[in-house]
Amino acid sequence: MTTSRPRIVRTPLFPTYSEVSALLKVFQHYRKAQVQSLIKALHNQVGTVKNNVDWSNPDQWIGEKLQGDDRQLATDIWQQSQRKVNPRHIYGAYLFIAGFDLLDNHSNDLWQLTAAGQGFLDNQPDVVRQLDEAEGLPQLLAILATCSPARRGDLLEEWSEFLLENSNYKTPSTFKDTLSRRLGNLVERGYVSREGNSYSITSKGVDYAAPQGIQRTPAAHHSVANAVKAYNDTQMAALRSQLESMDPYRFEALIKDLLEAMDYENVEVTKQSGDKGVDVTANFQFGITEIKEVVQVKRHRGNLGRPVLDQLRGVLPLHGALRGTIITIGGFAKGCKDVALFPGAAPITLIDGDKLIELLVKHNVAVKQKKLTLIEIDDSYFLDEPETSITE
Repeated sequence: MTTSRPRIVRTPLFPTYSEVSALLKVFQHYRKAQVQSLIKALHNQVGTVKNNVDWSNPDQWIGEKLQGDDRQLATDIWQQSQRKVNPRHIYGAYLFIAGFDLLDNHSNDLWQLTAAGQGFLDNQPDVVRQLDEAEGLPQLLAILATCSPARRGDLLEEWSEFLLENSNYKTPSTFKDTLSRRLGNLVERGYVSREGNSYSITSKGVDYAAPQGIQRTPAAHHSVANAVKAYNDTQMAALRSQLESMDPYRFEALIKDLLEAMDYENVEVTKQSGDKGVDVTANFQFGITEIKEVVQVKRHRGNLGRPVLDQLRGVLPLHGALRGTIITIGGFAKGCKDVALFPGAAPITLIDGDKLIELLVKHNVAVKQKKLTLIEIDDSYFLDEPETSITE
């Protein structure tokens, strides 16, 4: 007989832990049946394409759409969470709480915190770790540690393989959803940082990614993850240093290479005089329309201010361009982002040093990415009992 491996990554609509904590404090004053009643009452009011329901303002819709205990519970959730947990979106947290028995399951009495539920609220490391491992969070951190920084798409293949082997999820849509929601959970808790669409594992996340149990495995896995992160951090610092010391014209050529790697066409570095502040021009296919874009390159370590934006926007008509981009090694002064996307004005994309490095890494310009494969013993395999045949 073969012992089946327990399934993990079980909770759909995986919540943040701050949401779970807020709901635990409210639910323990209600019966389980009352929580289920609220969820059902909201589910039955999904609306239609022609009659869309706006759930963004609970202060408005709770009184309009709910009555009795449903209204009171929704009000308590909204108010006691300091208006951070929208009662319309509690189903995932409910499944998590019920699935891990954080509250007892006596539907005729008030829900009561279990030992696990109290441990979760008290942030007891062993309780939280057990829940995390049951939902694949340390494994996701281990995946991110080998390719940080990364976008969700960069993590999806390995995460999908992990789910196919360890969970009941089998479809691309569920692979994407489970990944996105668990990354959100880890970002909130400080194990992962997010910059735009890019995710990076933090030092705290590297420590937490180490698997528990057999002592030889955590040390080795932890050492490799730490070494990869430290090496990548060193390389990113070296890349920034190289960019800062590049010849200005060579830097413009680098931007040309980057734009071509990003599928821009007809990329040209302008002449060194008479360009009216424009360093690179390019065309980009947007649907069936080809758009001309002009780029100003600033090998500048400090923050650029609004005059640079105004200057580039002013010369767009001279080049027949609909939009512009400013790329700098440094950053941008406060308020530049608002001006860059000012309503009615031509849009200006702002790419600072961090974003530039992210794009260079993503499109393999001036860097080389090497795959790292970690081989670990599947200890559970050796715990299985071999199948035997009984002959009469």
